[in-house]
Amino acid sequence: MNTIMDYKAYWEKGESFDAYMQRIESLLAEGKTTGPNQTEALVEYTDLNAKRMARLAKTCNPSDTLLEQMRSTENLAVLVITEGWCGDAAQIVPVIAKAGSAAGVKVRTVLRDENLELMDAHLTNGGRSIPIILFIDTKNWEVKATWGPRPEPAQKLVMDYKHADEPKPPYTEFVKQVQLWYAKDKQQSMETEWIQLLA
Repeated sequence: MNTIMDYKAYWEKGESFDAYMQRIESLLAEGKTTGPNQTEALVEYTDLNAKRMARLAKTCNPSDTLLEQMRSTENLAVLVITEGWCGDAAQIVPVIAKAGSAAGVKVRTVLRDENLELMDAHLTNGGRSIPIILFIDTKNWEVKATWGPRPEPAQKLVMDYKHADEPKPPYTEFVKQVQLWYAKDKQQSMETEWIQLLA
């Protein structure tokens, strides 16, 4: 298997953030979401996420440090593995897309469940957690760095919840806690981690 060709092929198959948003809006108009699992809950999450992404795309301001780091990383392209129903992706994809746009670095998205071979090369603790961001060197189409599925402090919240004793709060309540964490953090943790990775 030629991985050099693989990443290039996935990159070429990918779509821009705007196209990704349009795809989600079109699916929502039909009462659907991305991926094979079409449940009412996932469609509701997707609707919430679409609003969140549209708001973040307008309001988030990537730091000069991040933009400078992205600009100074030669031959950089960014590929994001995502799905419309994923709450973490809704907080992360607009930020990396806006940073890429401001830094003159192309960012593309691919859907996890349409690209399982790619996803399975980038598992988290054996699971298909998303989003996963691949920082790619387009000179030889190799992955320079991988990040995801969420910033370290948020990942710690998730792991603590998974290993908490029963009875633990319902998952829907926990998800709200994580979203509150993102709102308070204002993208700072993910930006710091991206800067360190690229450096």
